Amino acid sequence: MSGDGHEGGRRDDEVRGARRIPGPRGAVDDLDLETVARPVLPPPGSSAPDEAVPEQGVPEEEAGLADEAEDVVHEPDEPDEPDQPEEPDDPGPAPEPPHAVTPADASAPAVLSHQVLKALLGAWALSACSAEETAAVEDHLTACAPCADEALRLRDAVGLLHTDGSLDLDPALRSRVLDGCLGRRPARVPIPEWATAYDAETARLDALLRDIGDSDWHAPVRLQWFEDERAVTRRTTVAGVIGHLMAVDGLLSAALGLDDPLAGTGALGTAEVNAGAEVPLSPTRRTETYWAATYPPATRAVREPWRALTHELIRTASLAGRNVAERSVSYGEFALPLQDALLDRAFECWVHGTDIAEAVDYPYRPPSAAHLHRMIDLAARMLPAALAGRRGAGLAGPAKELVGAGEPGRSVHLEVEGHGGGDWYIALDSPAAVGSPDRAVAQVALDGVEFCQLVAGHISPVEAAAGQEGDREAIRDVLFASASLSRL
Repeated sequence: MSGDGHEGGRRDDEVRGARRIPGPRGAVDDLDLETVARPVLPPPGSSAPDEAVPEQGVPEEEAGLADEAEDVVHEPDEPDEPDQPEEPDDPGPAPEPPHAVTPADASAPAVLSHQVLKALLGAWALSACSAEETAAVEDHLTACAPCADEALRLRDAVGLLHTDGSLDLDPALRSRVLDGCLGRRPARVPIPEWATAYDAETARLDALLRDIGDSDWHAPVRLQWFEDERAVTRRTTVAGVIGHLMAVDGLLSAALGLDDPLAGTGALGTAEVNAGAEVPLSPTRRTETYWAATYPPATRAVREPWRALTHELIRTASLAGRNVAERSVSYGEFALPLQDALLDRAFECWVHGTDIAEAVDYPYRPPSAAHLHRMIDLAARMLPAALAGRRGAGLAGPAKELVGAGEPGRSVHLEVEGHGGGDWYIALDSPAAVGSPDRAVAQVALDGVEFCQLVAGHISPVEAAAGQEGDREAIRDVLFASASLSRL
């Protein structure tokens, strides 16, 4: 290389036959390969003719090295070799690749095939196309109905990916679907209205259980309730919670004349079953009996007998007729009509479903507003008896104005706001009295879900009320009586 930067003393304009660097090529996806002519390959061992192989661009340095290797020096006035066409002095602009867009036509849509445009719909829906591709796709959508429909579906799917709301199904969706189906073809034996909440909550809990894996059934769950003026906790597993629900559902089985589920779990010995021994009636004793009999702890196999029992309870209640709604279900220390007992079981399914969901990090929403309203109403109707029981145990203030059964007495206005809310008046001095807005001495306001958490023993009574007004002692008595409704 000489000192002036030119190799061999040659000037750049003295190099003849150097191959030109072609212009930019279009993307592979922009080409319709089916319409591009393919070069004819020569037979093996023979050389290809010059016109059969497209000329490829190489850097000028490599072209100079190739000329030097061939030791061919072209003088300015020397003609080219016979087998190489002479390159014109002014080669003109390089040929543009297929589908290239010149600056003057940059705003015009690119001319692409249907297959390429269809393949670009996903990128277009995600706003990942270039400006030319976007213009071409949108121009194509005005003339191609199938692609337009597909583009609309893709855009809707992209909207779901970026939503800020929950993707979980509405708890009321199942009820709406069933109502629509029954509106077209009514059931021969419909589910009673008072059993729909239990049907819905058992179905929601079963859907959660179907989604979790085998290892999740052994996840620790912390059960909470309120007892002796303090919060109590008990640790178990997801399978243990379902066993607890099944054991307490056995109280309803006995009222309907069905087999006790504890007899099939080993909680009762063979001699006890044959002798017809009475199993413990209280929910706590039944649960402890089941947990003691199922060691090692239960697995996901407990789901099938629990779900079969819930189906059998709903089926039997539907076939038994109207009078069965008032049939008494004993809980040991108290009793409830069957219609209220099923509502109580629906409430417990939701509460323990939430416990399980928190343990396995699963989204779980409250019941529908109509069902939640009924659960709150059941708790409000049980509060006067709970107040009387606490007063008898010295845990509540004394009665101040005793009235006859069915007469209005001193009351606390319980205002439940939000989801499933309403207004209830809780009689203070006698469980047989009737709550009355004219005799209200205090008002307490809570959110619907918050009130249910108080009744379930999941929050403290002193932290529950959002708003309080009036007789402080009456408000305290009602809040602590609400928490005392909780149990294992």
